[in-house]
Amino acid sequence: MVKINFYFYWFLIMLVISLIFMYFGLVYIYFNYSMLLEFKLFSFNSVPVYYVVIMDWISLIFCSVVLLISSMVILYSINYIGINSYSCNRFLFLVNLFILSMMLMILSPNLISIMLGWDGLGLVSYCLVIYYSSVKSYLAGLITCLTNRLGDIGLLVSICWIMSYGSWHFLYYKDMYNNYIFYLIIISCFTKSAQIPFSCWLPAAMAAPTPVSSLVHSSTLVTAGVYLLIRFYNVLNFNNYYFLFVSMMTMIFSSLCASYEFDLKKIIALSTLSQLGLMMSFLFFGMVDLSFFHLLTHAMFKSLLFLCAGIFIYYMNDNQDIRMMGSVCIYMPFTTSCFNISSITLCGIPFLSGFYSKDFMMENMSFMGLNFFAFLLFYLSLGLTACYSSRLFYYSMICNYKFLTYNFMHEDYSLMKVSIFTLTLFSIFTGGVLMWIINFDLLYIVLPLKIKLMSLLIVMLGIWFGLELSNFNYLFNLKYYLFNSYMWFMYGYSFFAYKYIFSYALVNNNQSSFWGEYYGGYGLSFYLLKFSNIIQYYSNNNMKIFLVSFLLWFIYFI
Repeated sequence: MVKINFYFYWFLIMLVISLIFMYFGLVYIYFNYSMLLEFKLFSFNSVPVYYVVIMDWISLIFCSVVLLISSMVILYSINYIGINSYSCNRFLFLVNLFILSMMLMILSPNLISIMLGWDGLGLVSYCLVIYYSSVKSYLAGLITCLTNRLGDIGLLVSICWIMSYGSWHFLYYKDMYNNYIFYLIIISCFTKSAQIPFSCWLPAAMAAPTPVSSLVHSSTLVTAGVYLLIRFYNVLNFNNYYFLFVSMMTMIFSSLCASYEFDLKKIIALSTLSQLGLMMSFLFFGMVDLSFFHLLTHAMFKSLLFLCAGIFIYYMNDNQDIRMMGSVCIYMPFTTSCFNISSITLCGIPFLSGFYSKDFMMENMSFMGLNFFAFLLFYLSLGLTACYSSRLFYYSMICNYKFLTYNFMHEDYSLMKVSIFTLTLFSIFTGGVLMWIINFDLLYIVLPLKIKLMSLLIVMLGIWFGLELSNFNYLFNLKYYLFNSYMWFMYGYSFFAYKYIFSYALVNNNQSSFWGEYYGGYGLSFYLLKFSNIIQYYSNNNMKIFLVSFLLWFIYFI
């Protein structure tokens, strides 16, 4: 059997397309262009069906970032997944399908084609989460898929509703829609972006292979919701303090959970959730460009963080527990350097890309006229981000050896190193470069020195507190730690909800299953089965049946 390996070709194709998109994105920003391309698919009598693609700087630059990260993930997977197994090409094509459905979603101004991409993301993410076929993976895939289904319901209802306005091209009608359409779409995006109360699928989706986690949690699945809200943005409907409060709570709650978690990938996943809460809350403030800016910078350093974590797991005999790590910096200096760069970029240390978006956001937030409580929550989330990052640093780098590390650790110059090095460069420079390129509506703001230095001070305080946290005695009750590490028992609540809905469905089963059961798919399959049984019986006993039928016909003719 001849097996052709496509990984390298796909890496090159995506890298080249990403550079082309980046070039056109810069041209479109410079000349302030936007373009709609219509492709006529078919015409039925007098009804033509078109596929429309929107090209403006937002879609082009986002496509470029997604394709760049995807190309690096595919290069990384050559070593991580391996190219000699039977399932390696299956993995590659699943990843390609995933990226294709994301492209469909980004480049379309039409709700129907957005629905195609949105559904594609949900279904392919299920296939990727259950890639390692274990019971844990199946359960995680199920909760991922079902939570995303909830979002599809809202999107389907809004598609039907928007039809009454005469077109599915929502870009032209944003000022005319009913408020409830916006609320439906916002709640649908909340399921995809894992805001409260739909958060529990995000850490569960860590059952996927690490390259997939890197792709899903940086630039594709979870950012799809934020991107759709950026597209649907309307000033009247989005300045909504209820949704703002939900996203602020997500931001705080995921940071708190990450401070009590010991699974390396789950800590990074909860950190993604915290950043998504930040993006969402700034979207509800009305700062669309800022939210998009943070989305791009976050995609770069978060994918790098995941890929470095993947190398740790790869060389440490598939260990993900940070309590079992320690002094990995001695054995893997290069990977550790990249990991720490992405970690301090996440904290918002000055002049790395996370600083440009986060500090800028905080300064603008100071002018929003918020009450003290909301102000405090934003700065608290900033400090908590630094806190769990420094805790992670302490457990993986400073802590003593745990003896697991002696046996397996070595660092060779593989393709994994090439991809993380490229992403390290991008995560250092992206923030500054995008700050110069994107035309923000910049205002001249004057801040007191204390508030100007406040974000930096809180980050430093968070780093110190995170290092101290690892030396604390466990003074609280054990239930408190379980409460935090199990995401405030959110997974359990979803199970209870499922149980009650299921029992309610069983009670109503007798009423709902009369004619539908007999004349629907169930009845059809029943009769098909009976018919096939008769045919099978006939073909098995063919000699007897042929002789008897011949006899009958013979008698009949006589």
